Amino acid sequence: MSQRIVMRTGEALVEAAPAWSAAEPEVVIGELDGPVGNAIANMIGDQTKGHSKVFAILNCDVQVRPATVMVSKVTVNNEKYTNILMGTVQAAIANGVLDAVRAGDIPKEKANDLGIIISVWLDPSVVHEKIDHAILFQTHRAATAKAIHKAMHNEPSIDWLLENQEKTTHCFHQMALDGQI
Repeated sequence: MSQRIVMRTGEALVEAAPAWSAAEPEVVIGELDGPVGNAIANMIGDQTKGHSKVFAILNCDVQVRPATVMVSKVTVNNEKYTNILMGTVQAAIANGVLDAVRAGDIPKEKANDLGIIISVWLDPSVVHEKIDHAILFQTHRAATAKAIHKAMHNEPSIDWLLENQEKTTHCFHQMALDGQI
């Protein structure tokens, strides 16, 4: 039996050439009988307009394991955005979770005992652009698996962070310093 996973956190960024393709999920992973499970139950029972919480599904009536709740980082107030988020992106996240199990990042024997909360970034410009759903699916799938991998392997390590603190600049901060925003 694998050791107890109380709570792990991770994030990732995966993007393709189009700006709207960026996926930047943040994940929290832990046992369903612990703080993550309590958070999932509270999230599902406490819906908020514009920030609905839904399970990641492969298709209607096919929820993935570990149970994964997704919530948008952006206020959802547009039918097209909703359809993309609850279609292409939701399916991508479900596949990314299963990819993480297949890769061994999530122990298969813990699939019914763990829960995942994923905070989803979907660029609001998707409502104004002609998007390629295959690209969007791939970036969100890859980013989900990457964020889970990082969470389950405690990446980046504290040693890496301390060694690279002064070499790493937040991209938007650097753009501000450069007068680009």
